[in-house]
Parts: sequence; C-alpha cells; structure tokens
Amino acid sequence: MRESSPGSGLVYAALGVAVLSLGVGVFALLRSAAGEPEYTDSQRSDAKAAICAVFDTVSTGVAVNTNLEPPGGSGDINGALAVAANARVALYGGGQYLLARLDPATPADLAREIRSFGNQLMDIGAAATAGMPNTDPVQAGRLENAEAASTALHGLCQ
Repeated sequence: MRESSPGSGLVYAALGVAVLSLGVGVFALLRSAAGEPEYTDSQRSDAKAAICAVFDTVSTGVAVNTNLEPPGGSGDINGALAVAANARVALYGGGQYLLARLDPATPADLAREIRSFGNQLMDIGAAATAGMPNTDPVQAGRLENAEAASTALHGLCQ
C-alpha cells in the first residue's frame, strides 16, 4: 500500500475549494440568466402607486419653487438668490428623491420614465448651480426633455 505525502491533504482541500467555487459560479450564472425577479400584480400596483405619489410630490415642489418671485420684487437681490437656491434644491433633490424611492417592482415603462425624469432634474439643477441660464441651448433642451418626460409620467400615473 502506498503512503500519502504530507501535501496530499492540501491538494484535496484545494480541489474541494475549486469544485465548490465552480458550483457557486455556475449557480450565480444561472441565477443572473434567469432575468428579473417576478412580482405579483399587487406588488407592481403598490410600487406604481408609491412612485406616482413621489412623482406628484416632486413635480409639485419643482413647479412651486421654480416659479417663485423674490419677496421684495425684482430689486431684492437676497430674495432672488434665496428663490434661485430653492429652485436648485427642488430640482436636484427632487431628482434624487425620485430615484431613491423607485421600487424594483415598478412596471418597466414607468421605471424607465422615472429614471429619465429624475436624472434630467438633477442635470438641470446641477447646470443651474454652475450658472447656466435657462436660455442656454443645452439647458433649454434639458428643460424641454424634462417637460416631455413629466407629461409622459402624468399619463403613466393615471
């Protein structure tokens, strides 16, 4: 009978780890290939209702804060700066809030529009913070795209 060498246990352990790793890899590959998890109609409906409520809150906040006038009129520099700051917070924060509240069970078409709108709001807010006026062609395009996404979302949330 042949004696095993002191390193043969290490070889068997390494072989066991390799086989286990291969099994975990195959499992992960098969699981990711299975696609998106399935959600019940109730889960999808609840996710839609929740994100549509968030969209309503964000769109109201953006509309209110981007249409304010300085309390002291057009000559109120401090008031104008405060109004502009609130508009930027509503845009950037609103975009972040939408994206953070997006549930994986949200129907795909609605989720796609929410992502688009949320990212557009953040882009508009960031550009405004950098001093880009709404009359700039790039910023004007962002505003038009956000308005189109908002209209689409109003339709999807009915």
